[in-house]
Amino acid sequence: MSLAAHLVELRKRLIIAAAALVLGMVVAFLVTDPIMNFVTGPIRAVAEKRGADLVGFTFTSVTAPFDLRMRIAFSIGIFLSAPVWLWQIWAFIMPGLTRKEIRYTISFVAAAVPLFFAGCYVGVMIVPHIIELMAGFTPDGAQNLYTAQEYYDFVFKLMLVVGISFILPVFLVALNVAGVMSGKAILKGWRVAVLIATVFSALATPAADVISMLLLGGILVVLFFAAAFLSMLFDRRKRKRQDDLGLPLDTTG
Repeated sequence: MSLAAHLVELRKRLIIAAAALVLGMVVAFLVTDPIMNFVTGPIRAVAEKRGADLVGFTFTSVTAPFDLRMRIAFSIGIFLSAPVWLWQIWAFIMPGLTRKEIRYTISFVAAAVPLFFAGCYVGVMIVPHIIELMAGFTPDGAQNLYTAQEYYDFVFKLMLVVGISFILPVFLVALNVAGVMSGKAILKGWRVAVLIATVFSALATPAADVISMLLLGGILVVLFFAAAFLSMLFDRRKRKRQDDLGLPLDTTG
């Protein structure tokens, strides 16, 4: 495809992804009340321990309550539309798919979507522990006043980053199927992968929260090795087919 054709294809994919996002936002806006109640659960837990007079969830402007609902609608819209925009990303990266490649694509999307939501769930599970841990450093008599915008940005960004990190191994397998990287090449980078997972989990969780850091880092490392061994399995099947057909072996990677 020419550059112009790629740009047209990109615009098409972006329009479809944006339409799915808007639809997800409309649905999410109708259920913001239970979502807000769920998200602010950790604050209520801290209030029970420290006392309601020392803990609060505050809005700092007239439009802040509406702005928060729009933020929630946007983020939940991203989560709800994840199957669509993940598919659009993959379809743009791998145009002109054959029937066999389409089966692989469906498999990849089927793996990426639950992994993304699993990552978001892990992020949600980490949030209360982080907030309670950080509140424990508050001096006696001081107040914990959580502004709605900053608190929600913290929760949303943590969920999104962890969710995306969970689907990165799927893209490693995709690169393997596309012939860009071999399984051995992926596995050779395990030291770098472990280092990146450790640094990422340390940045995504507070320094004092060692349990959350180890949990998140451990999950990411397991997903990386799962992607590496799955890629090696694909390479083995590919070599077997080449042997059966008498084709020369691909020694790249």
